[in-house]
Amino acid sequence: MTPESLRQIADRVRRGHTTALSVAEEAIRRHDASDLGAYIVFDADGARTQARAIDAAVARGEDPGPLAGLTVSVKDLYGVDGLPIRAGTRRELPAEWRREGFLVRAMRQLGAVIVGKTHTVELAFGGVGLNPNTGTPVNPWDAGEHRAPGGSSAGAGVSLWEGSALIALGSDTGGSVRIPASATGVVGHRHTTGRWPTSGVVPLSTTLDTVGLLTRTATDSRYVFGLVDVLAGNASEPDRAAGASGATAAPAGDPGHPATTVAGLRIGLPRSGLWNRAAPDIAAAVRRALDELVAAGAHLFEVDAPELEEAGERYLAGELVQPERFESLERDLPGWTPILDPTVGKRLESARDVSAVDYVAVLRARRRLSKSIHATIEARNIDLLATPTLPITPPPLSALSQLDVYRAVNRDMLSGTGPASMLDMCAVSLPAGLDEHGIPVGLQLIGPSGGDYLLLERACAVESVLGTAAERLGTPPRLTASR
Repeated sequence: MTPESLRQIADRVRRGHTTALSVAEEAIRRHDASDLGAYIVFDADGARTQARAIDAAVARGEDPGPLAGLTVSVKDLYGVDGLPIRAGTRRELPAEWRREGFLVRAMRQLGAVIVGKTHTVELAFGGVGLNPNTGTPVNPWDAGEHRAPGGSSAGAGVSLWEGSALIALGSDTGGSVRIPASATGVVGHRHTTGRWPTSGVVPLSTTLDTVGLLTRTATDSRYVFGLVDVLAGNASEPDRAAGASGATAAPAGDPGHPATTVAGLRIGLPRSGLWNRAAPDIAAAVRRALDELVAAGAHLFEVDAPELEEAGERYLAGELVQPERFESLERDLPGWTPILDPTVGKRLESARDVSAVDYVAVLRARRRLSKSIHATIEARNIDLLATPTLPITPPPLSALSQLDVYRAVNRDMLSGTGPASMLDMCAVSLPAGLDEHGIPVGLQLIGPSGGDYLLLERACAVESVLGTAAERLGTPPRLTASR
């Protein structure tokens, strides 16, 4: 059975039909019963205090906000008042990094309850989810082995399945929201670069960083995104009318929108390594999901998109992210470089080899490639591009003991999501099915720059056909075994 939507839960709290404290207590109970290790800090007392304040506001006849009482986990890359921050490193960051920025403040303003800080890859520099310093959360879909949860927002998706959070805050530079969403079978959305402020978050790449959400369903993602986007100053929703084909969709179960449909949706399949390099069982799972959309009225066709290939190669070459990571580290956290784990520190060594000429060249190439692929989308009347989110199954941690193996796996994990980041496109990962290992497979839908509302509305349309994660995937084995 599909769980209540975030809107429904918050509405019950706002009307006094349930309490924020009861929602928080359920999150605390689920966390205490879990061995998944999603959090570096879980703040049960703080969650209760926040929830009681919300319930007191309701008792006074005040509206605490459209996210009233909803529990939120926060990646330990964000500052949160009263909680320490390590950003996945071996020691706490200076006190100024605890200051809250835009997205955490938005959650509070909208009435949500912060429950704790989830694990991140050290300084967010990696897509596997591994962190030898602070711990690596357990992917709940493998009952026998400690399998990678995807990164760098490593604890985000895990916290949603655990039930300790209803919304998870992550960040996405080259895929760090979409990768864990795919690996754990939830929904993760990368918004258009620059749409929301990244204040209060330890930076990775000043060019590509975005903050973002992981949720249980696309409907929930669309609901929260719309609320936050207003606070970010984007209340006009200009991209609602920007679709290429005119096919419209809206969140399932949202009474403020018309019925959801994929009929007439034009989905392009790029002829590129995003499909060719995907493991056969993963490609097959995504293709089966797309075939279901075709049966529901969507149109599927192949499209030449060499820009995706070049953008991906440019991202993985490290000529953009690595020097920006190294520069901000030396400026903001001097003396930190020698204490980094080799999975991060060794990969940053090449940052010194990137010349100013190379750095400027990759910025120019990024603009050129973005302009080119957006022209193709417009010319071909394409609503969305579709690819597997991850080309490989997230591996067991036991397979990553050698640094060269880790590096190869990390490249694979980032290869499916890096191109959209480099091209200033927005993208969302939805659960498509399970691979031959029983691990979730993500369907990545990529939309044009600025088209976030249409992307999420179409994602909701797709979800109405494929079903939510709970409906399509079932319950993770580790959760089944613990109940």
